[in-house]
Amino acid sequence: AELRKASKRLTCHKRYKIQKKIREHHRKVRKEAKKRGRKKPKKDPGVPSAAPFKEQLLREAEQRKQRLEELKQKQKLNRQKEHEKKRKLEAKKNAKIKEKAEGKESSGKSKAKANKWLDKNSKESFCRELRKVIEASDVVLEVLDARDPMGCRCPQLEEAVTCSGGGKKLVLVLNKIDLVPKENLEKWLNYLKKEFPTVAFKSATLMKDKTLEQSTKRRARVDVSRTSERLGTKCLLKLLQEYGKTQNKVIQVGVVGFPNVGKSSIINSLKGVRACNVGLTRGVTKSMQIVHIDKQTKMLDSPSIIADPSNSVLALALRSIIDTEESDFADLLEGICAILSHCNKQQVIMRYSIPDFENTEEFLALLAQKRGMLKKGGVPDIENITKVLLCDWTGAKISYYSQPPESQTLPPYLTEDKIAEMQECFNFKNLEEENTTTVQALKCPSPANSIIFQSAGMANGTIVVEDASEWENLETSKEEEEEEEEEGDFTESDDDPDNLKEEMDVQEVTRKTKLGKQTSPTNSEKQIAESEHSDSLLLNLDKTADEDDAYDFNTDYI
Repeated sequence: AELRKASKRLTCHKRYKIQKKIREHHRKVRKEAKKRGRKKPKKDPGVPSAAPFKEQLLREAEQRKQRLEELKQKQKLNRQKEHEKKRKLEAKKNAKIKEKAEGKESSGKSKAKANKWLDKNSKESFCRELRKVIEASDVVLEVLDARDPMGCRCPQLEEAVTCSGGGKKLVLVLNKIDLVPKENLEKWLNYLKKEFPTVAFKSATLMKDKTLEQSTKRRARVDVSRTSERLGTKCLLKLLQEYGKTQNKVIQVGVVGFPNVGKSSIINSLKGVRACNVGLTRGVTKSMQIVHIDKQTKMLDSPSIIADPSNSVLALALRSIIDTEESDFADLLEGICAILSHCNKQQVIMRYSIPDFENTEEFLALLAQKRGMLKKGGVPDIENITKVLLCDWTGAKISYYSQPPESQTLPPYLTEDKIAEMQECFNFKNLEEENTTTVQALKCPSPANSIIFQSAGMANGTIVVEDASEWENLETSKEEEEEEEEEGDFTESDDDPDNLKEEMDVQEVTRKTKLGKQTSPTNSEKQIAESEHSDSLLLNLDKTADEDDAYDFNTDYI
């Protein structure tokens, strides 16, 4: 039997569907062509054979084409020449840089040190700015997190203030008191007031920025009653104003402490507007900032204290300036493990509403699943949840508290005489009354809703700045760099070489004289500088004499 050809018949539904698709495709093509514009340029119709002066017109068209080609060739040659010039200049610069690098390795090291000192994010810069605040202030406010006050105390800072002399006072400010139970807060106030004057404080986290105008757009609803409420401002201002009256001068109050304890927030709460930048990230404040509270008090905002690497893992996790975006994941995981080991496991399970876990990785995986932080394929995003958790514990989200030590043991730098000296000029009776009123007006969480935390004790910090001589020599090194750049610019110019040499000599002399003024040289160096200066003056005098001799008065010039 012969095989018949397959029929090309289609159902009406299928045929109409195909036609519809084709129409849609053509419409799409037309739309794209319309957007692009015309596909094909208009074809040159040329000169018609019946036109007069046809040959002349063709000749002119050819000449026009030749001119265009010549112009393009010229432009191409000019571009090539410019590229060659640039290459030569770059080669010269690279050669000079290599010579300088080979001949001045030691100077390069000193410049690197200078850049390190000038970097605002470096530890040296933080220590230097912190030292400035301590030296400039009459009263130093050490800000402590009420959840772990002992872990926020820095013995190096307290020793620097108490042993500095000059009548400096140290006052402890117990911040974030709305995150601990009332009983625990009262215990800590009774413990700390035996060493230093202590103020209970709750700073406002949501403040209006004085530089920004109020926007009329709708925003997400925020619990303004909790975020804009501030307690203890009257008590602290009254304490500082009374001390200022005893001193009969404008007092400067430095605010210091570890990262994320709320230093800038305290200044904003006292001022009533957002005068200082605040944020969840650690180390927002990088330099000293002066804020005028009233005619008698100036507040000095300072960068955070740098936690010493010799501290425990827990102290480094909570108190060091960690950049969660750039830091190693292993260090962050170790920090979370240390935090969990110092907490009650059952309370942590109740707080996060997760099932029982065996280790830190399992805890993070369960928490990531609960919060919906998953990677592709439903894998828990442990890295991001670790960063979020650390921010929660250092910020004002999680309510936890630690118990004060049972016995009061004074640190070695603190004696009874020092305590009496620190408590001078302060009215303790008024201070206690104000603290009790703030505690009564406070809405605190119950112990059942908070996590019990075991404090690791005082955290060591680095406050001492490196050799001051290096910092003093930074300005001179800067000037040298500028002068070297100027010299480089002169050599690249097309002036006469003789004139350039003369200018370079003058510049060297002026530079040496400047350096002599700044660095206060010895007698031998002064003598050398004077001799060089005198030599240069003699050269100038000789030149003028030669120029005078060049004119002969005996001959008549017509």
